[in-house]
Amino acid sequence: MTDAIRYETGPHQIVTLTLDMPAQQANTMNAAYRQAMAETLERLQADKEAIAGVIIRSAKKTFVAGGDLNELSQVDATRAAAFYQMTMDLKAQLRALETFGKPVVAAIEGSALGGGLELCLACHHRIAISGGHVRLSLPEVTLGLLPGGGGTVRLVRMLGLEKALPLLMEGRTMDVDHALKTGVIDQLASDADDLMAKGREWILANPAPIKAWDQPGFQLPGGTPAHPKVAQMLAIAPSILRSKTQGCYPAPEKILAAAVEGAQVDFHTAEKIEARYFTELATGPIAKNMIGSWFQLNQVKAAEARPKAPPVFNMRKVGILGAGLVGSGIAYVTAVAGVSVILKDVNLAAAQKGKDYSARLLNKQVASGRLTEAQRDAVLARIKPTGRDSDLEGCDLIIEAVFENRELKAQVSVAAEQVVVPNAVIASNTSTLPITGLASAISRQERFIGLHFFSPVEKMRLVEIIKGARTNDMTLARAFDFVQQIGKTAILVNDTRGFFTSRVFATYADEGIAMLGDGVSAPMIETEARKAGMPVGPLAVSDEVSLRLMSQIRQQTREDLAEQGVELAGHPADAVIEQLLNEFDRAGKTSGGGFYDYPDAAPKHLWPELKIRFEKPDAQISGQDIRDRLLFIQALETVRCMEEGVLRSTADANVGSMLGIGFPAWTGGALQFINQYGLKPFINRARTLAERYGERFQPPPLLLEKAEEGSLFQ
Repeated sequence: MTDAIRYETGPHQIVTLTLDMPAQQANTMNAAYRQAMAETLERLQADKEAIAGVIIRSAKKTFVAGGDLNELSQVDATRAAAFYQMTMDLKAQLRALETFGKPVVAAIEGSALGGGLELCLACHHRIAISGGHVRLSLPEVTLGLLPGGGGTVRLVRMLGLEKALPLLMEGRTMDVDHALKTGVIDQLASDADDLMAKGREWILANPAPIKAWDQPGFQLPGGTPAHPKVAQMLAIAPSILRSKTQGCYPAPEKILAAAVEGAQVDFHTAEKIEARYFTELATGPIAKNMIGSWFQLNQVKAAEARPKAPPVFNMRKVGILGAGLVGSGIAYVTAVAGVSVILKDVNLAAAQKGKDYSARLLNKQVASGRLTEAQRDAVLARIKPTGRDSDLEGCDLIIEAVFENRELKAQVSVAAEQVVVPNAVIASNTSTLPITGLASAISRQERFIGLHFFSPVEKMRLVEIIKGARTNDMTLARAFDFVQQIGKTAILVNDTRGFFTSRVFATYADEGIAMLGDGVSAPMIETEARKAGMPVGPLAVSDEVSLRLMSQIRQQTREDLAEQGVELAGHPADAVIEQLLNEFDRAGKTSGGGFYDYPDAAPKHLWPELKIRFEKPDAQISGQDIRDRLLFIQALETVRCMEEGVLRSTADANVGSMLGIGFPAWTGGALQFINQYGLKPFINRARTLAERYGERFQPPPLLLEKAEEGSLFQ
């Protein structure tokens, strides 16, 4: 018997199977697991008459983390038949446990994810330790897959279609209380001893359990797809789903199909349906992209770019200069992480408004039951609003988050430097201004760094760390430590105007505005952007940023480059932005209107005058051209950032583009989009776009070199 599953017979002739995959931090359903389970099932069958039941537990911190993503990432169409058979064999093992004839209990001490939860669902009874660390989910959809171990079959039969579909199609994560209420688990235990005791107790009380769907006369909870209420729900489900995915993500559609089709046939046929859809997704490009981005995200989270020598340092007191939307958001996430915050603005009243932002976010959580009032009050107590520089005394870190104005940033940074601890880090939240230039305002320039947060800070997971020319290793290490302390993901970029994310984001917004200037229909631009997988259209996102700010950044860039004897090249979007600002006084959302109108009691809508002022009937282009212009321009700029050394790795490029800019997750990131498209076909398409729409689409030398070498961005 392999060590991967330890087989021990204990009191009352109850067998405990302990999952403990050798040389792995977490149990996964890889080839070694499948072999171990096959051997275990043979022994269980041989010992059947002598045993009372089975308890399955884990020796790891997690129960089972799911399938082996390394295996899944290597499956392609040539191996589809073998993969399908492997999937059916895995299902057969779970079915053998389910129909063993003796009670099988899942004792869940750590999180059960994906295949781990599917193993639990195959058991007759599920008990989990109460508390905050256990999570249960079927997250396969977030990797472009569907549950392949019978998850769509069992969960639908347990809960019914209406309750099961959100868990399957959205990959929702549940804590044990929610899982108990939903019916995914059956019982809670206080600790490991209680868990095993309750498992044994249930086995002795239920010597021959049979799943409901294996009993005569079983009826699906809530009704089959033919039931009027279910049929009504299913009639609109595909259109609702398509409005969310825009057709970019096949996994939710296949999950819906597998669940509905499987609900109308016998159990074994339903498993075949699930296996076929699972194989189709696993061998497709989108799952490959999304699994690849999962690996790259973990690579980025490992913070390999952090200097090794400085010890990990946890900030105790952080000063934030500027209580606007971003500054207030930084204050909130810092206080939630347990760090004291000094939130400074021009006066106490302005700073208090910033603290009120945190209060509103916390009050929503109290209202929904996610926080207690005491927990809310503890977070708020960590935020001290002030208008005085002297209150920054003792801060380990200062984050300047004022307007994109070099003089203002210098002024507040210099004032803060006078009162903080001698080795404090001073960071700027600038999104465009070079860090080396901003650092020149303070005396200890080696302690200056860029920390670029994204709005809304409480939702956006990325922080862009920008290393200036004089930033030392201690400062860089502390920047990484702080980002991890507040639960964000950091990418490191080198210092240049706009860095990485702002540069690439600007190309997206500008391309959408340029199309409007060409006469392309505004609704078409916004719709096709969403169909490409972008979360927000380029016109809507420009309104969020503010056209005035975009204009000011351009002007600042123009002036800075002029000092260096360089003339900033114009962009087709410039004229449209200036026209909206100067002719129509429309600066964006915060000013009451830009490309959109924002009525008080109704959803926003595109400004009707856009059709009259800009749209030209003979200037319309295909939806494919619109989508390609928006995605290609971002991918090309990402290549330029690699070429110039702004980006340090492909992982940073892909993860940063998705988390910071919203580049579509189905692509696996901006550089993986090029890989999947094929470098030579991508170059050909880029050149076609350049002929039609401008030289900005010409492929950079680095892209041409890689295509010539036959290599990819790795």
